[in-house]
Amino acid sequence: MRTLLIKLRIPTLAVLLLALSPNVKAQSSLDAYIDIGLQNNLVLQQKNVSLEKALYSLKIAKGMFMPSLALIGNYTTGDGGRSISLPVGDLLNPVYSTLNQLTDSEAFPQIENVEQNFFPQNFYDVRTRLSMPIFNTDLVYNKKIQSQQIQLQEFEVIIYKRELIRNIKVAYFNYLGARKGSAIYESALVRAQESKRVNESLLANGRGLPAYVLRAQSEMETLSAQKNEADQLVRNAQLYLNFLLNREATLPIEESYDATLNNAVQLLAQPASGALREELLQVESGIEINSNIVKMKQSFWMPKVNGFVDVGAQAENLQYNSSANYYLLGLQVDVPLFAGFTNRYKTSQAKLDLKNAELNRGLVGQQVNMSSSMAQNSLRTAYQNYLSATKQLEAAQSYQHLIERGYKEGVNTFIESLDARNQLTTAQLLVTTNQYKVLIAEANLEREMATYALK
Repeated sequence: MRTLLIKLRIPTLAVLLLALSPNVKAQSSLDAYIDIGLQNNLVLQQKNVSLEKALYSLKIAKGMFMPSLALIGNYTTGDGGRSISLPVGDLLNPVYSTLNQLTDSEAFPQIENVEQNFFPQNFYDVRTRLSMPIFNTDLVYNKKIQSQQIQLQEFEVIIYKRELIRNIKVAYFNYLGARKGSAIYESALVRAQESKRVNESLLANGRGLPAYVLRAQSEMETLSAQKNEADQLVRNAQLYLNFLLNREATLPIEESYDATLNNAVQLLAQPASGALREELLQVESGIEINSNIVKMKQSFWMPKVNGFVDVGAQAENLQYNSSANYYLLGLQVDVPLFAGFTNRYKTSQAKLDLKNAELNRGLVGQQVNMSSSMAQNSLRTAYQNYLSATKQLEAAQSYQHLIERGYKEGVNTFIESLDARNQLTTAQLLVTTNQYKVLIAEANLEREMATYALK
């Protein structure tokens, strides 16, 4: 039932995602990495193995309803021990003597008493046994439970897929943000080099100061160190993303991604809800499993009936003839009468497990709704910070342009030009940081609302 719900749900989610993503084509590089991650991730492969094991467990549960056929052979021999005396000689010899006298012959010889040992000598019994459960409630409930265990494992796979997709997106956005930050420092370094050149030219013409040249050189060194740190962040982000994709750590990352924030406004306009989360369906499956376990424990008093047919041969001294063949039909009935109240206690334990699962349903429901609301609040804050940063960048660009022109004309000081460049660099970094924070917040909200259309 849950599997059917998932299948019915995926087309709906795909339509929803398309409606929320007008720039789907521009996101092909990220989608490709998501596909690679879903195919190559080792943890996901392990969870798929667990799902396959659950499928085999269900097949085993179904197979227990089928008849079983076995070949059974026994060989026994022995001597000594208990025995029984049969006085056949004492009983028949007087009769035989009378018959010999009447017939005037020795046709009826005298016989001895028999001492029969209980152990058979050179006795074999070879048979095929066909057995089949006729009535067994444990098998019925076991089949239901194994089927629901498959649903649990399916949800486990889907939940991890969503976590993996979120992690891939966050790692990819962190990489792009680090790359853009490195580019910003590179641009700032170019501006610092130009400032040094201008100050060296002014000093050569007698209009500048040596201190300005030294200050410009110091600015270049500072920016160079900051760019080295940014490059290190790029390499680390590249390593982590390739780790998630389970591929060589040094493989390059495709950067053709449209980082516009068109989705943010649409996501913020919709109510945050975790109603589609697989965790809720997983909890429901857990409740159904515990409910079936309770029913199985409550049915301990039900009889278990099995039938069997034996067809084989048995004889002593390893001889075989037509009289050695036999068949045997039978029914086995097992009705528990008393077991020290252990079955009653097991039922009480199962009821407590069911109650705990039902309580967990309410807790998980509250958690997913809370996490969805928090993720939407984080997205709202990140988007507002991004809008504020863009305005700050516009002001910093205008300010830097005016100060730089004034400095070349001798109206503004070198310290003012240096401050303007620093403000511009800071504003550019702030816009980049907040831009990718918005994309990361979108990925988190998408995960909390379970709106990514799984293939």
